[in-house]
Amino acid sequence: MFQHFEEIAVAFGNLAWGPPLLILLVGGGLFFLGYARFIPYRYLGHAWDILRGKYDSPDDPGQIDHYEALSTALAATVGMGNISGVAVAITTGGPGALFWMWMSALVGMATKFFTCTLAVMYRGEDSEGEVQGGPMYVIREGMGKKFNWLAVFFCICGMIGTMPFFQANQLTQLIHDIALTPNGVVPTDLSKFLVGFGILVLVSLVIFGGITRIGTVAGKLVPTMVVVYALSVSYILVTHLPEIPAALWLIIEDAFTGEAVLGGALGSLIIAGVRRAAFSNEAGIGTAPMAHGAAKTDEPIREGLIAMLGPMIDTIIVCTLTALAIIVSGDWMNSNEEAITVTLRAFGTSIPFVGEYLLLACAAIFSLTTMFSMSYYGTKCAGYLFGAENQRYYNFFYVMSIVVGAMVQIDAALGIIDGCYALMAIPTMVSTFYLAPKVMQAANEYFRKLRKETA
Repeated sequence: MFQHFEEIAVAFGNLAWGPPLLILLVGGGLFFLGYARFIPYRYLGHAWDILRGKYDSPDDPGQIDHYEALSTALAATVGMGNISGVAVAITTGGPGALFWMWMSALVGMATKFFTCTLAVMYRGEDSEGEVQGGPMYVIREGMGKKFNWLAVFFCICGMIGTMPFFQANQLTQLIHDIALTPNGVVPTDLSKFLVGFGILVLVSLVIFGGITRIGTVAGKLVPTMVVVYALSVSYILVTHLPEIPAALWLIIEDAFTGEAVLGGALGSLIIAGVRRAAFSNEAGIGTAPMAHGAAKTDEPIREGLIAMLGPMIDTIIVCTLTALAIIVSGDWMNSNEEAITVTLRAFGTSIPFVGEYLLLACAAIFSLTTMFSMSYYGTKCAGYLFGAENQRYYNFFYVMSIVVGAMVQIDAALGIIDGCYALMAIPTMVSTFYLAPKVMQAANEYFRKLRKETA
């Protein structure tokens, strides 16, 4: 029975991430890139000034500052997708998948600018009168109540698509591979349950404190985890310095030939790259706008600029580091292994004695912070559907699913999460296309004022 369920789950995920959705995400990103005439890309330096608090005001509406909003969004995107998700893309699509992840991230930056600008521009109030942002409020406030069914569809998919199955599953396997199995503890349902329960306790300590506690914790952990991970991978790359040029050439060559993939399936390579990039940096999916919509600001364009930094950090920097570590070590060719095991072998063989433990520490922080932020997104979706006064009940369901995620097969978990996560993009992108002229109108006015101030 479970085998049939797994097959259905995988088929659902593959169907949802089919060519139509990828065309919507990539084609939409290209449209936003051209429609904005690359203007937001010219102001990334200004985005840094915003991020470091130069324009902060305690009187602005919102719940968290720009830095905490970006950290919360990054906490959700910089996760196990950057460790095992990259391995999935490379082992199923080949090294060239990384190139298409880069392309997806570059156009995704434009999508993030539009979606997160709208999240502030069309904030609404929940049933308790609290100011909220996100695609469901953009749809209701910007498109009108006649499109509320689209917001409901987003929230239903959001409650499922943000579930912690993938993060809990991969972290549990990593703990077994590094800490338990070498010490004679054979993976069993009981051991997986106990590990999952431990993760449940840690996540519960944070998420029941709401967005304020999540933003505070994410603001402290996200920079630390990125730096530690970057230093660890940098050591691997330094010790394999002669192999780096060949690895980079392989990425470019394979991106257009697909020769590193069995059978030379170029189409599957592109799909693998775009799918993993979208899952990793979430451009166009709609979760990040919920975090950025909580930022303390009365200038929507500023939050859109901050959001653009997300795909750059998540995909172009962190995912690239992981991919290069896997490629130069040669472990990407072990496609029969679990995705997280491929990355683990790369760390273990390249950093003797401590490599596996460094990866475990980084992965633990990555996955935990992702679960913190994803719980907030699911809670907001539940609050929209059932009332803010009832949204806390979702967190009880959320933390219990951590144990389930720790015990189920990864294919089933990935299929369900991937499928619902993908479907969130439909209402997000539809509303963004519909309201894109409003974003450009506000952007032209904002940048015109900025040029006058800096002239």
